Amino acid sequence: MAGIYFHFPFCKKACTYCNFHFSTSFKKKKLVLSSMIKELIMRKDFLNNKIIESIYFGGGSPSLIDPNLVGEFIQCVKDYYKVSEDAEITMELNPDDASYEYINSLKKNKVNRISIGVQSFIEEDLLLMNRSHNSHQAFRSIEMVKDTFENFSLDLIYGMPTTNLDKWKFNLSKAISYDPPHLSSYVLTVEDKTILKKQISSGKLHSIPEKEVEDQYWYMINYLEKFKYHNYEFSSFSKSGYYSKNNNGYWSGKAYLGIGPSAHSFDGLMTRSWNVSQNSSYLNSIEQNCLPLSMESLSLKDRFNEMVMTGLRTSSGVSIQKIRSKIGEKFVSYLEETAKKRVLSNDLYWDGDHLHVTKKSKFLSDGIASDLFLVNF
Repeated sequence: MAGIYFHFPFCKKACTYCNFHFSTSFKKKKLVLSSMIKELIMRKDFLNNKIIESIYFGGGSPSLIDPNLVGEFIQCVKDYYKVSEDAEITMELNPDDASYEYINSLKKNKVNRISIGVQSFIEEDLLLMNRSHNSHQAFRSIEMVKDTFENFSLDLIYGMPTTNLDKWKFNLSKAISYDPPHLSSYVLTVEDKTILKKQISSGKLHSIPEKEVEDQYWYMINYLEKFKYHNYEFSSFSKSGYYSKNNNGYWSGKAYLGIGPSAHSFDGLMTRSWNVSQNSSYLNSIEQNCLPLSMESLSLKDRFNEMVMTGLRTSSGVSIQKIRSKIGEKFVSYLEETAKKRVLSNDLYWDGDHLHVTKKSKFLSDGIASDLFLVNF
């Protein structure tokens, strides 16, 4: 199984926290979209006939694309790739782009899952993030999507300078009131070269203490558990049967093909690649029938460290069998030995041949994973 990700590199405005590649100028929009179709065809052999279980339109702001063109992208995938009959086809939707006409047209064009970029229902938060929607549009977009789609997800962000625990409780309660099948809830990360980074570095804004971020995290974990959401990955929560095939593919190490400027790909084995993060360079390469990408061959050490990091973020844990079959027995022996200290401190536990983070240590899972990394090989 494999997935295909389309990166649509255009937005109406720049969110303060975002370090993804995008442009607020739409001059090259049509050219980029037609070039993405061409790239999709050029790379038809990359996934080696693996069955496509997930098609994902992200960005950027893919809800700026005409739904009929979305349908053309989907049809092109079906024409050149093997697509599962029950493939998950997701469109990220900005609340201010939502209308019944647009949403119904997405459904007619074979999109079967919507991910709504709410981020917050609080005006102060939305202004801080420089989002293009307001709280009314957030509420209304969910109502319209819920009327039309069975499978949808809401994105939320916590740990922002303007978010205290009471505001976070409000956001979660509002989200849950719509009974979404899936929630993605991300802790705010202050990335380099973002507006938010500059605001914090200049003293205009202040990051909230780590303890407050952790309090918001634990409230979310316990609150969503009461409503029968399964925390299948650190930031991902789903009702039974509604986990994201796209998300699960990334975290379980499946192959995926990224199409568009700055999109990343992985062959499921030892090779990663990424497209140039510049629209003009991307267009020039595609026009010359050249793939606009760079490639990296992972070492066995790198692959091991990735498998530990991604595995410990998920409820499935790190699979000994997968490590053994993909990179070798000596890595299994190393992991079993290195994990002993964390098992004794009740940060990790074994369930058969899978290594998991204990519930009490979930917030620290990335740090625990780094303790298990292989540094020299």
